[in-house]
Amino acid sequence: MSFLEVDDIQTYYGNIQALKGISIAVEEGECVTLIGSNGAGKSTTLRSISGLTPARMGSIRFDGQEIAQLPPQEIVRLGICQSPEGRKTFARMTVRENLELGAYLRKDHANFEGDLKRIFDLFPRLDERQRQKAGTMSGGEQQMLAIGRAMMGRPRLLLLDEPSMGISPILTERIYETIAEINQQGTTILLVEQNANFALEVSQRGYVLETGKVVMSNASDALRTDPEVQKAYLGT
Repeated sequence: MSFLEVDDIQTYYGNIQALKGISIAVEEGECVTLIGSNGAGKSTTLRSISGLTPARMGSIRFDGQEIAQLPPQEIVRLGICQSPEGRKTFARMTVRENLELGAYLRKDHANFEGDLKRIFDLFPRLDERQRQKAGTMSGGEQQMLAIGRAMMGRPRLLLLDEPSMGISPILTERIYETIAEINQQGTTILLVEQNANFALEVSQRGYVLETGKVVMSNASDALRTDPEVQKAYLGT
């Protein structure tokens, strides 16, 4: 059994079906990416896993436990933390206050400062700006903060939704270097990304989604050299 198993989930927004039987698997320690165009169902897949937009049908198992019908806070308690699309930092709160909120469900407060240090080691810019209001930071800095906030929950599975959206190429590169580092340190990652070049570079495996369905899956290196993927998503 895989660490995360998503089996034939169907998810709706009202009467509109967004996911039409998505099945994916993530092994412990992996970084797996979902790629596809806008509206393919990538973000909805993450939202279904995290319980924010529950699937109406299908199964989601995490470390052997069925979680498809659990409320979002219980899913976070199990160790699934998400850095959402659009970052959604708390603009009027400081960097440190945003990070503290990421640990709100934790009971092991003795390790809090050590975890903060780890975040500041990963993102030194956040350390420099601990007292700065999140809303005054650049998009790239807010993305670092959103990932750091999710990491403060000590995730066993980290869900990353469009980490390069609206960010300068230089900061995107830095953020992806850090994502690779987080994975190398042992955190399992499921990554949704429109920039397929970055996503396939940092991940070990990938799934291609189209209109709510998985149409292709393979090792990331194989997807990068696939002519159809190159033409549709890599601009080559």
